[in-house]
Amino acid sequence: MKKIISLFIFFGAFMSAEAQRTLSLDSCRALALHNNKQINISKLKQDMAMNIRKAAKTKYLPKVDAAGGYQYFSESISLLNNDEKNQLNNLGTNAATLAGGSLSSMVTGLVQQGVIPASVAQQISGAMGQLGAPMATAGNQIGNSIVKSLETDTHNIWGGAIMVRQPIYMGGAITAINNIAKINESLAENDADYKTQSTLYDIDQAYWLVISLKQKQLLANSYLNLVKKLNSDVQKMIKEGVATRADGLRVNVKVNEAEMQVTQVEDGLTLSKMMLCQLCGIPMSYNITLADESSDSLNIDMSQQTDNVADKDAASSNRPELRMLQNSIEISQQATKLVRAEYLPHILLTGGYLVSNPNIYNSFERKFAGTWNVGVILQVPVWNWFESSYKIRAAKVATCMAQMELCDTKEKIDLQITQSQFKVKEAHKKLTMARKNIKSAEENLRCANLGFKEGIMETTDVMTAQTAWQQAQSQKIDAEVEVKLSLVNLQKALGVLRY
Repeated sequence: MKKIISLFIFFGAFMSAEAQRTLSLDSCRALALHNNKQINISKLKQDMAMNIRKAAKTKYLPKVDAAGGYQYFSESISLLNNDEKNQLNNLGTNAATLAGGSLSSMVTGLVQQGVIPASVAQQISGAMGQLGAPMATAGNQIGNSIVKSLETDTHNIWGGAIMVRQPIYMGGAITAINNIAKINESLAENDADYKTQSTLYDIDQAYWLVISLKQKQLLANSYLNLVKKLNSDVQKMIKEGVATRADGLRVNVKVNEAEMQVTQVEDGLTLSKMMLCQLCGIPMSYNITLADESSDSLNIDMSQQTDNVADKDAASSNRPELRMLQNSIEISQQATKLVRAEYLPHILLTGGYLVSNPNIYNSFERKFAGTWNVGVILQVPVWNWFESSYKIRAAKVATCMAQMELCDTKEKIDLQITQSQFKVKEAHKKLTMARKNIKSAEENLRCANLGFKEGIMETTDVMTAQTAWQQAQSQKIDAEVEVKLSLVNLQKALGVLRY
């Protein structure tokens, strides 16, 4: 709803040429929040932290990876060595040679024993010679076929795999990572809140500075009109001989001083408006007019009490700086758990499907084929020379440092709140006194003007009364603006400065 209102204010402020230059405090705040680059950066950081948190959640889920590739090898995988290949290729020849030698030895023995005659032995040897050649050829062919069947043909290899990894226990690391991501998201929100409050604070400071200078511009013009009126009266009196030229010179000096004051205030007002335009994100050349410029008084409610605003106990939860420091402590604590998890056992469930060509599961067949696999991986750190202890101690020291910084900041914020409360009360008292001084200064100026007309008071008395009146009016303006700014300071100190 606030965003919609802000957009209406933003576009409504620039609909017409006249309205384009008239801004209220709320419209200035809306423009600043809409155009401030640091706030927009904080919003982007929030979006980034949210996506990081969502990414951290995925670490609980299984991961699936796919891989594939091709490789060429100059040599194939061989299941036989060269000697074994040579023996199998000459299987028939070796067998025939071995069988022929054994038969010849046997026939020779029979001839020597007289069992068979030599002629028969010659016939047997001739018959074996005729049968040996075909047997050797057939044996060699069988051996050669065995060698060929054991060739793998692994010059060209294609492979692929799909792997699934599911963490079962990682020592609490995944939980710590998710907690850190959540805390970082909260940290980004608190950073955006801090920059928003700082922007509102700067806008309020610049806005009331412009109002103060505008009121002082009106006061300077009024004072200039007073001294000019006095100068005119003195010049008439000089002509009539009832006043001296010294009186005229003194009044002329006051006129020159008043004109210089008007010039200085106008320059300061122009610069302050340019600064306000820069904070609002609009061109500094715009001649803006603020809604509170035309009011004679800022309508300060003197009945407003600081007790209704101040609440130190709520400041701890409202101040974004304290919340950011608390986030730092929580992140440090989770970082300690993350360090500890690194040295605890890790259990990982794995599974997948592996495919290859040639098929190593079917005698290197030239086809794509694969197999499923499931497993459990357990990693247990055994000895690390106390590295884990040192790192955990260092992480705990970082947490203690963050806690001490938080306590120190809380004490400073308590002091700041108390000081802001005193400033609000002092501002109210100053405004009360300034309003009383206004009445006295106005009465004094009235009496001085009346006495001057009656001829019983000198021009110096009138100029003194005019100066006192100007100072009283200026103090009232300063007091009114100080009340506004002191309340803004108190709201910022309490962390309740909102739009």
